[in-house]
Amino acid sequence: MKKSKEAPRAKQYKLTRDQAPLAFMLSSNHNKRTSLLYFDEATGTNRALRYAKNQKSPFEDEQDGNAILEPIIFEDGFLNVDRGNQVLQEFLYYHPGNGHTFVEIDRAKDASEELEIQEIILDAQILAKELDLSTLESLSRVLFGPQADKRSTAELRRDMLVYSRNNPAGFIDMLNDPSLQLYDDVSKFFGKGLLVLKNKNRDVYFNLPNNKTKILTVPFGEEAHDITSSYFITDDGVESYKLLKGMLTPQTKPKVNKKPKTEKE
Repeated sequence: MKKSKEAPRAKQYKLTRDQAPLAFMLSSNHNKRTSLLYFDEATGTNRALRYAKNQKSPFEDEQDGNAILEPIIFEDGFLNVDRGNQVLQEFLYYHPGNGHTFVEIDRAKDASEELEIQEIILDAQILAKELDLSTLESLSRVLFGPQADKRSTAELRRDMLVYSRNNPAGFIDMLNDPSLQLYDDVSKFFGKGLLVLKNKNRDVYFNLPNNKTKILTVPFGEEAHDITSSYFITDDGVESYKLLKGMLTPQTKPKVNKKPKTEKE
């Protein structure tokens, strides 16, 4: 990477680890124990880095013989570098630990990322609030399982608002998933006992009056509902899906057209 030109300004850096020590000394010169090399694409060579405040370059091959080395210490996980110390800022830019051991704090970038996150949360909350009852129930069965059918509409709306706030991107993706109806149907199949899990939830079976056969085995680490949904869109499973879906629809008796009564002659 090549350092871009920018107006001098004070910068702040922080360690990437969650639990930062009271004081952390960053390696500041290339030696046998610590490799601080920067690959210069222009020359095709590795150049040794060395921080010396009395030098004008962070590269050892551009420094004179009077380099005075100084320790680079992060206190409570942070390091402040004033605008006058451009050598240290440039050294940290090229340092192999940049982006791994430490990062530069970019408040504008952080604010932009946080704004994007908040906008996604807001979009998800609006979509969750405006869900029609049918979609709300379908999505609830997929997310919360058969117990969703035992909750009131107010409870479902509350739970969906909470879920959309905590998982905004996942909520939006699921709402836009064309397979939502399929997942909802599979949840109903299990909830109404048309399908059951056996053998420690490893196998899916039909649970119909005349059909108790095994459908599939759930692979390790996979969800039964997801695997069953995938099976029902295959050539082997589509007819079973149609059969089970038909059993969810209440059967109504066909209307008989009665012959109109006529007056007795």
